[in-house]
Amino acid sequence: MDNESKLRDVSSEALTTTPHIYTKSILTAFDWKEFACGCGAAFINIGVTYPIYKMIFRQMLHGVPITSAFGQLRHEGLGFLYRGIFPPMAQKTISLSIMFGVFDGSRRYLIDNFNINAYTVKIIAGITSGTVEAVLLPFERIQTLLAHSKYHAYFANTPRAFNYVLVHHGFLELYRGIVPVLWRNGPSNAMFFMLREEVSLFLPKTTSKTSKAAQEFVAGAIIGASISTLFYPLNVIKVAMQSEMGQKSETMWTICKRIYFERGNRIKYFYRGCGFNSFRSFISWGIMNTAYENLKKIIS
Repeated sequence: MDNESKLRDVSSEALTTTPHIYTKSILTAFDWKEFACGCGAAFINIGVTYPIYKMIFRQMLHGVPITSAFGQLRHEGLGFLYRGIFPPMAQKTISLSIMFGVFDGSRRYLIDNFNINAYTVKIIAGITSGTVEAVLLPFERIQTLLAHSKYHAYFANTPRAFNYVLVHHGFLELYRGIVPVLWRNGPSNAMFFMLREEVSLFLPKTTSKTSKAAQEFVAGAIIGASISTLFYPLNVIKVAMQSEMGQKSETMWTICKRIYFERGNRIKYFYRGCGFNSFRSFISWGIMNTAYENLKKIIS
């Protein structure tokens, strides 16, 4: 066989084998344990913090103080307190599973296959995981409708809410508010993972399980609360967009201007409920970070 024939054979073999190696490297980068730990951490967190979310939601929607939001829920009664918990439970368990699993897998793949700066890798992996999470927006959409008092008469539970929206308004209605969610998810995920790993380098070493759990709680709580506060206005805009149903969706910028004018031309009113939300995020992310780390130790 001449040299030219040998070269053709080698080239042909490379073309047929390279795609297989490329695909395999993507698949093997993902670890099911990361997905499982994220899912378990979210389940524990939502069960504890959902009533707090309901009060924050009412503040976002109506721009009222915490006492008024609490009064609304007390007037509606205990039967409505956990109304709408299934969408956030389903959404958050899958979402946090994606957040940790896709971030870890994306980072592994980028590190193994590309010569990229470590911080750039974290940013790309964080934005990737946040963008994938946006697929779950229908759960947030239905959660908003179920938490809004004016829709109490429309649907009795989550399946009926999904059915009503799909039958009367179509699939795209479930993705109302997608733009602020994309702006929120990707950057916030990137910031969380970058800060989480940086903070862990400066924590004092300890052999005590109690001290270690306390460190994990405080680190996750402070980082989560800070990021949640920073991106809070995007949640306000999302809630305003999703509180409507059926009519043509307004742009994110139009909603932003409307909220600004309706609330006295004050930017500070975009942060109505932010204080309580920061408290909820402090508890929520503290629980999730601690639960995630301990579940990871159990599974590993």
